[in-house]
Amino acid sequence: MEALHQKIREQGIVLSDQVLKVDAFLNHQIDPALMKLIGDEFAELFKDSGITKIVTIEASGIAPAIMTGLNLGVPVIFARKQQSLTLTENLLSATVYSFTKKTESTVAISPRHLTSSDRVLIIDDFLANGKASQALISIIKQAGATVAGLGIVIEKSFQGGRAELDAQGYRVESLARVQSLKDGVVTFIE
Repeated sequence: MEALHQKIREQGIVLSDQVLKVDAFLNHQIDPALMKLIGDEFAELFKDSGITKIVTIEASGIAPAIMTGLNLGVPVIFARKQQSLTLTENLLSATVYSFTKKTESTVAISPRHLTSSDRVLIIDDFLANGKASQALISIIKQAGATVAGLGIVIEKSFQGGRAELDAQGYRVESLARVQSLKDGVVTFIE
């Protein structure tokens, strides 16, 4: 997706060989026009997959997930990281380790919103080691629902998350596949 590649080149900041900062347009400040294009692209990629729900993790996956849900005409559920007074009943939950934040947290979804009849598209901002994706897959399986695929905005292909998901047989569609962040330069798998 050339618009996303261009935005990463112009506004992404390489902090190390492992970390790409994209807070100017994706995970702090959000570029709504770019999110619309991302939603359009994911909707086109998964239009024939029978998607009934989209699942993401708060907060950075919400914008691309909502735009995709708008295009596909399906609800978006975000797994919450914070405990809530209103989110208490028999939650579907999993533990996820954040590579960037170096922390572990529990994410949860109410079973009222995810059922065994759902075909679920997971949308996330980044795929690195695949821990967030695996946590969402676990939650979806707990509900008895089907994972129809994963839509990733930015994949760090030099880390193992994609290979693990591929080995498990999941369809993964990444809009920007980063090959390397060496020497402060972003290179893409074209």
